[in-house]
Amino acid sequence: MPTLPQISTRPVRTRALSVALGLAMLWAPSAAQAQQGEREPRRVRIAIGPELTPSIPGADSLSLGPFFEGDIARGDKPFEFEAPDESFGIPVISVAGFEVGPSFALEGKREVGDIGPGFAQVNRSLELGGFIQFVPAESFRLRADIRQGVTGHEALVGSLSADWIMRDGDRWLVSAGPRVTLGSGKHQRTWFGVSPAQSLASGLPTFEADGGVQSVGAAAGFIRQLDRRWSVHGYARYDRLVGDAADSPIVRAYGSRDQFSGGLAMSYTFWWGR
Repeated sequence: MPTLPQISTRPVRTRALSVALGLAMLWAPSAAQAQQGEREPRRVRIAIGPELTPSIPGADSLSLGPFFEGDIARGDKPFEFEAPDESFGIPVISVAGFEVGPSFALEGKREVGDIGPGFAQVNRSLELGGFIQFVPAESFRLRADIRQGVTGHEALVGSLSADWIMRDGDRWLVSAGPRVTLGSGKHQRTWFGVSPAQSLASGLPTFEADGGVQSVGAAAGFIRQLDRRWSVHGYARYDRLVGDAADSPIVRAYGSRDQFSGGLAMSYTFWWGR
């Protein structure tokens, strides 16, 4: 049975920087639309609150940090649906329900001593890439995301997701669906592998993890508008490590195959210019 995760704190700047960059990406098309004659005011929604996520991939402890979300819409148009656990991105091509665009994410770091002796630090990872999603109806969305770490683990990662969406404009929204995360061989070895030197220092058996599916799980989210400006946002997610990630001696000795995350935030909406 899953054990109760321990909780620690983590820096605010990782998620905050993601939101700042995401809003900058969203602002670019808004400015272009304004130049083309769309003069309706922008609505900006910022959500801030606490979030719990695994301390590192495969950890049996949780880190307490900030949960940020940011959205921009024009006039009375409802905010576009975004799953609360997805990477930040913006569609630049939209054809027949398909949307393609750039995406990015920030993954936390592993300090020396976070697990057993002999394992080196992994710096914070900036992941850059792109996504493709298919929205055949307002109530359903499929999304695939692939990113390359340009710092930290410097490896290829990906995710697949589906979301069933129920909403009444911006008054309330509920979503839920399955999740699959993937990692290249380098990504799996960074977090779950045990080299001969690490084996000698830690006493764990050597283990060379291969790339593939890292975890499968599900996520659910909600938004409830309280009045014209304030709303409540929340989500919960569960992932189960599979394959080499689940078989890793690191996970067996120091971590857990069961990975939990979730967040709760209050949002404020304001109007900006024309």
